Amino acid sequence: MSAVPISSAVPHRTLSTRITDPHALAAAVSARRDHWLAQGLCTRPSDRPAAESAVAELYRRAGFEEPEFVWVPSPPAALQLIADEGFSVPPLRFGEPAHPSAGIAAIWSASRDRMDARTPRRQDPLLRAAVWDSLRTSLFVGVATAIRTLLPGPTPGVTWYGQQEAHRVAYYDTLRRYGLAGFESRDDDLLELQGALVRATGWWWAFERVCVMAERPTALHTEPTPGGVHNERRLHHSDRPALEFADGSHVFVQNGTIVPDWVVLDPTVERINDERNVEVRRCAVERIGWDRYIDMAALALVDRADDPGNPGCTLGLYASPTGWGRSGRILLVVNGSVERDGQRRRYGLHVPDWVPSALDAAGWTYGISGTDYAQLVRRT
Repeated sequence: MSAVPISSAVPHRTLSTRITDPHALAAAVSARRDHWLAQGLCTRPSDRPAAESAVAELYRRAGFEEPEFVWVPSPPAALQLIADEGFSVPPLRFGEPAHPSAGIAAIWSASRDRMDARTPRRQDPLLRAAVWDSLRTSLFVGVATAIRTLLPGPTPGVTWYGQQEAHRVAYYDTLRRYGLAGFESRDDDLLELQGALVRATGWWWAFERVCVMAERPTALHTEPTPGGVHNERRLHHSDRPALEFADGSHVFVQNGTIVPDWVVLDPTVERINDERNVEVRRCAVERIGWDRYIDMAALALVDRADDPGNPGCTLGLYASPTGWGRSGRILLVVNGSVERDGQRRRYGLHVPDWVPSALDAAGWTYGISGTDYAQLVRRT
């Protein structure tokens, strides 16, 4: 149990600073978003006293006694503990929070409704895109989705995502901080509690008398998301897990695609040909390189032609190897656009087995004939 007093869970209120210049406001919003992004990607050990104090206050506000806190090294370890201890959630009863997770969810939901009602509509789409959507894509959709692949099964009750819920906090915090909206004192307090949890911990689960808290990752590697306009990030590491926990739980991710360990550690032609997931297979082929894969898999070249839509590059049409899950052919193309790292990557596109030539195959991917594709000036 934490010795930190409950009152410390609600820090001093954030002072509002009104910014009238649109360019200055845009810069301030971006900086504030990036501040919360750093919190969502933090890999330092959890601030356990701060996290426990905030959760204890949420229990109290939901009408429940402060729980005992049990810390585990990762979310999968948490689910194993929950299963081993038989922690469960009783059925919800209308009008009465019968469980801490339901009570906490109810007060947060009501608070968000009140804050939304005080948010000017003209501000909402802009802030949603620059803050809420950006952080949700990077953290809740990206990182949290990868962590969920490690879980052994469904979780009873509600999973609270700690630092990966930064999008909710950042959005309302930005509205309040720059004078774009004003909230009730009770909602300011709840927002501070949520912010404390984003800054302090990873995932957690509220049960009667017990709260299970999972540590943050010990390693988390990302790269800019191609085409992102609000500093969106995606998980990636070329040679090691993009996401790791202290107990060894880990996830390999290649340019945002979650892949099995073998894709990075030991990609082979046999494993690639047996892989039914198209994106995983693409990552594995790119790992060893298309030229090497073509040689090792002994792919039969059907046709080759200069790419009229991509000057200086060629199109290669190959017979699909046995085991790709469906008949057809592979059209090997060079990306028409330069990636953020300055490279133009090669991609293998699955096309029907009836296409007779590389130009016809390229045209088929655009819904046109090979003759029409040959008239293109440049594709993207």
